[in-house]
Amino acid sequence: MFDGTLSSWSGRARAWSDSLFVDHAVFRLAWTNFHEVVPGKVYRCNHPTPARLRRAARLLGLRTLVNLRGHRRCGSDALSRDAARRLGLAHVDMAFESRGAPHRDRILRFASLYQSLAFPMLMHCKSGADRAGLASGLVVLFEGGTAQQALAQLSWRYGHFRRSRTGILDAFFLRYQAEAEGRLPFLTWVETEYDEARLKQDFTASALSSFLNDQVLGRE
Repeated sequence: MFDGTLSSWSGRARAWSDSLFVDHAVFRLAWTNFHEVVPGKVYRCNHPTPARLRRAARLLGLRTLVNLRGHRRCGSDALSRDAARRLGLAHVDMAFESRGAPHRDRILRFASLYQSLAFPMLMHCKSGADRAGLASGLVVLFEGGTAQQALAQLSWRYGHFRRSRTGILDAFFLRYQAEAEGRLPFLTWVETEYDEARLKQDFTASALSSFLNDQVLGRE
């Protein structure tokens, strides 16, 4: 675990080593699943390297970086925070889970944050597949989109596997679609009717898909 600072050459070297080889950023050097969620306003990706964040900030005029992993003591976190500071971006921690029923309080906190963020913004988790997909789906609904459009943000094209334990995120949007879409606004449903415990109880994942996603791919 990286627990140092970036104020020295050795500290920065430790951060890069932790990021590349412990947090698997070596794979993110060559691959990204960057995507536009709301044209000119909201974007998503896997955890950006400092160089990739600089390019995106320059090309898109980014003003905010939203970290869906939450504050972590790891090299990737330290490097992206430092890069955001150097670029003059607001850095916001908004942690979500990828394998549990989305928490009501976190959804409502994100909805509140969304009203005050400076745009354009870029959201990231580790792999840009599950938590980024959940947050992107929430943004789609905040913007007046449908549950089906929100579900499209959870796709294999981003590396999301809905038959694994992360499929509970798909089940969340499907639950809204089945129970309340067209009857209640999304956030009203979340506040008044959404049952986290029941969603968790009703969802069943494929053991094989979960093993591949969690153990072979090493997803968070």
